[in-house]
Amino acid sequence: MTKTVNHWIGGKPVERAAGASGAYGQVTDPATGAVTTRVAFADVAEVDAAVAAAREAFATWGTSSLAKRTAILFSFRALLDAHRDAIAELIVAEHGKVHSDALGEVARGLEIVDLACGITVQLKGELSTEVASRVDVSSIRQPLGVVAGITPFNFPAMVPMWMFPLAIACGNTFVLKPSEKDPSASMKIAELLSEAGLPDGVFNVVHGDKVAVDRLLEHPDVAAVSFVGSTPIARHIHATASAHGKRVQALGGAKNHMLVLPDADLDAAADAAVSAAYGSAGERCMAISAVVAVGSIGDELVGKIKERAEKIKIGPGTDPSSEMGPLITAAHRDKVASYVTGAAAEGCEVVLDGTGYTVEGHENGHWIGLSLLDRVPTTAKAYRDEIFGPVLCVLRVDTYEEGVALMNASPFGNGTAIFTRDGGAARRFQLEIEAGMVGVNVPIPVPVGYHSFGGWKDSLFGDHHIYGNDGTHFYTRGKVVTTRWPDPSDAPAGVDLGFPRNH
Repeated sequence: MTKTVNHWIGGKPVERAAGASGAYGQVTDPATGAVTTRVAFADVAEVDAAVAAAREAFATWGTSSLAKRTAILFSFRALLDAHRDAIAELIVAEHGKVHSDALGEVARGLEIVDLACGITVQLKGELSTEVASRVDVSSIRQPLGVVAGITPFNFPAMVPMWMFPLAIACGNTFVLKPSEKDPSASMKIAELLSEAGLPDGVFNVVHGDKVAVDRLLEHPDVAAVSFVGSTPIARHIHATASAHGKRVQALGGAKNHMLVLPDADLDAAADAAVSAAYGSAGERCMAISAVVAVGSIGDELVGKIKERAEKIKIGPGTDPSSEMGPLITAAHRDKVASYVTGAAAEGCEVVLDGTGYTVEGHENGHWIGLSLLDRVPTTAKAYRDEIFGPVLCVLRVDTYEEGVALMNASPFGNGTAIFTRDGGAARRFQLEIEAGMVGVNVPIPVPVGYHSFGGWKDSLFGDHHIYGNDGTHFYTRGKVVTTRWPDPSDAPAGVDLGFPRNH
């Protein structure tokens, strides 16, 4: 019998009344293809109930002391650390990634909880005294109110933790709409927040599809929306929520390039390419999906990547020896495979073809092997699209300048990397490349929690990156207060209709 995942509203799971007409979705185990869970899809009334609970909670949470907020977050952090294995098991069961990768996801989410625990420093205001005679000016930051997060399937624990810890630390209340493909991790997080002492209604979870998303985007009581997902949806989120007067940060897709110069350590570059392209089955927006080989090193580099890729063990995430798991759904597996089967006709050299791969004993799982395409033209679909699977494209260029021009021509600008021993070339690259996150001999330059994450161009819609200082600014708004208190010995001065004098 499959389990049912319901919404979390007002501090508890909310079950539908018998006979209710709300829709449900199916969650599968990617390693077996079996349906394991049904998840409630919120209608407009259920989204409204979650927002109403958050709005009611904001009346007291928004004015609560920083000491109370951070004390609860410290308790939550301890519980999250103690239950990281349980959360990782839920991720493996519904997303399919291997257990070690799932544990890594929880660890990266913990970094943002750590940041939120120290929010008191980031929320300090500013004060200027005597800007004029007995006039002081102060700047403060205040919470927005009810804010929403819409998160993708590929990191069901980490990406929500990029959002809600800072949001609630700043005094906001939160409504999360996680991916309907792997909803259980968010429910476990809600339980831990409640156990940590978070007041009812401060954190809510609604599951669903476009109906739930669109209601959050238009709801008059939602002040801000954070989103991580594909570029077309990010563009829609930004346009729709902005049109309804909301603050928006919408992180879109990517086509991350890695430039390998002739002087690079090719073994290190090959190791990095395999890790960054095929880790988490390529289902991450920071995956390296295009390697740009400069000069004569292309053949040797491709050979080293092929040698390493062929040794990667693919299997269920529950098997400790597995290094890569299945893809999230059969439909997504088939779409990823189509880029490989059509590659040769578009001028690519297919070095490794991972289509048709199966795992013995798990033949119905959403399996695909590692694919490597060489001499890929920029016109090929495998290069132009964000594949979101274990497919690595290698492009050849003659010079550094040609490589940078090729990379900057991409409509995406999320993350990028350069592999070289030349410090001057690396410095030039980090200034010339048009991307929001740059790695120098680091293939996946995801910033630590106290720096902000976000791309350029079609990889980000909105003015704020996520977490770090940008996260605090996104979830608060500034207010400037100018005060003058008369000295007790002053006599009434009368009315002055002139412009206030500061000198």
